[in-house]
Amino acid sequence: ASETRPSEQLVMCHCKCLPESIIAAACARSGQRVLHVDSRNYYGGNWASFSFSGLLSWIKENQEKSDVSDECEDWRKLILENEEVLSLNKKDKTIEHVEAFCFGDQDSAKDVEEAGALPKLPVFGASGAEGVAQDPDKECPPLESAVARAESCEPEKAASVDPASTAEGNDTEVNCENESSHSLSSGESAPDLGKAEAAPSEVSAQEPKKIMYSQIVREGRRFNIDLVSKLLYSRGLLIDLLIKSNVSRYAEFKNATRILAFREGKVEQVPCSRADVFNSRQLTMVEKRMLMKFLTFCLDYEQHPDEFQDYKNSTFAQFLRTRKLTPSLQHFILHSIAMVSETDCSTLEGLQATRKFLQCLGRYGNTPFLFPLYGQGEIPQCFCRMCAVFGGIYCLRHSVQCLVVDKESGRCKAVIDHFGQRISANYFIVEDSYLSESVCRNVCYRQISRAVLITDQSVLKTDSEQQVSILTVPPVDLGQPAVCVIELCSSTMTCMKDTYLVHLTCPSTKTAREDLEPVVQKLFHLNTETGKETENEELEKPRVLWAVYFNMRDSSGIDRNSYSSLPSNVYVCSGPDSALGNDCAVKQAETIFQEMFPTEEFCPPPPNPEDIIYDEDEIASEESGLSNSPETKPEPSPEESSSRGSTAVKEHSEE
Repeated sequence: ASETRPSEQLVMCHCKCLPESIIAAACARSGQRVLHVDSRNYYGGNWASFSFSGLLSWIKENQEKSDVSDECEDWRKLILENEEVLSLNKKDKTIEHVEAFCFGDQDSAKDVEEAGALPKLPVFGASGAEGVAQDPDKECPPLESAVARAESCEPEKAASVDPASTAEGNDTEVNCENESSHSLSSGESAPDLGKAEAAPSEVSAQEPKKIMYSQIVREGRRFNIDLVSKLLYSRGLLIDLLIKSNVSRYAEFKNATRILAFREGKVEQVPCSRADVFNSRQLTMVEKRMLMKFLTFCLDYEQHPDEFQDYKNSTFAQFLRTRKLTPSLQHFILHSIAMVSETDCSTLEGLQATRKFLQCLGRYGNTPFLFPLYGQGEIPQCFCRMCAVFGGIYCLRHSVQCLVVDKESGRCKAVIDHFGQRISANYFIVEDSYLSESVCRNVCYRQISRAVLITDQSVLKTDSEQQVSILTVPPVDLGQPAVCVIELCSSTMTCMKDTYLVHLTCPSTKTAREDLEPVVQKLFHLNTETGKETENEELEKPRVLWAVYFNMRDSSGIDRNSYSSLPSNVYVCSGPDSALGNDCAVKQAETIFQEMFPTEEFCPPPPNPEDIIYDEDEIASEESGLSNSPETKPEPSPEESSSRGSTAVKEHSEE
């Protein structure tokens, strides 16, 4: 297989996380040759999405942390006298304290097979994937391979797409043509979702269906579970980049329908837009006027410096107390609109966060946020697909042993892969987790606490089951971080029907379970038994069917100078941060690209087909190819496309 890879590339990316994927797409679009490799057998790194069986295998792999041995022991013979080696990590140390819990009868799933799963493919190359492919544990169904996951686009299956399959220049949309696609319209499910999902049945309105663990295993391919939980601000940097580069055509999005607040032990909906405020039954007329007056001030606060100058050194919470707002309004603004810390956020930071929230309202719906169908893991794949369309080469299960550094210039000349092949390039992009301890000895990392729950009900029941909700739970003690909760319904293609997928995230102070379990206990019912001793209040809460907790490394914001002996042409990308949006990844990708190619435009839009000028040879070959083709499938009409109910993010949507 090694002879199929070019021995010289201009840009080489190691790992397929979001920043690396954006950089690879930008480089390929500007005409650079790109080779993108990853030792994992899936796209996205810590930004990936998994089916349920895939997540079980990921959990098993991270709990075992088996040693990885070199496949090629003779690679050091390729190092010349005037060169030195910068070894890379073989183990992923970014995930810790992984704990999974099943609140149902696991024995019932003992002999259950995942519906639609294909036979396992043999795993070659990186031994980091061996633990996944050779999984004898009978509790975990077979892991779908990266290729199987990407290529299976069945009518009743939520699937992601392998961007490498687009190397031939296929520009069709990422999404399967299935009847489960849906609209971006806020607060409403799509007209063609089907009666079963469009509204709750009478039975489910009275009592939720009892979901067994065996059902979750059987329907595991309907889950797309993100390792990192984020939303896209409708006027954020990522949405702007998706529109500018036309990568948005590879994905579909659903509008977040509700902003929730947790106050005095109850979950309630927060009015955001002007219409929501005046239609709200939670607020008095006086509170409505107070809230609208304050939000109007936040939109152009810079024009009224006299109103906040005296509070620049105060916290945003202290500033809110001076605005004659009621406690409930202060809570809504602080935790559900600005979404900032009560103790650490300054007045200016709070005003900026509030203005950002308000500016994003109304672009695609009544909330500022969008969520990609099939999970956050689709976004790196979309940029990988753009890179592949413009000639990028992709290799999964392909690890890199080391960087080869020239002693005189201090620049990286090449890498040596696990086949013992030496691959030269001018620029090298690597994710922080692959750098060795000697390079990162002066780096101080933060941690993110994550939890993923599968539940049987929404945290706030309404007439419609198909809600995408975001909730910020304030800390119990001052100084502790608030917890961001994102609840996804089945129409996001991330979970099976009659279940919800709940993501909890906060900066770590302890292990993920210690940080997040108190919040889980407040919002959900954990006991499997529902005997008489259980209080009615507990029975009203959604029931947790399955849960996993883990800590993830936050390597964002680390200065390049913190890394020791890093060659000048090696650029380091960070993993996911704890923020709700994706601005950090986009800024980092653009900064690195501009450092490498300062005269090139970052991710320009692709040319229109009408603007491409062909020479006579290309036209002749194209015509002969068309005449020999047995059948050409027509493009779907606008009516057919719209009948699917989903809307791609486009610039004119702003109007």
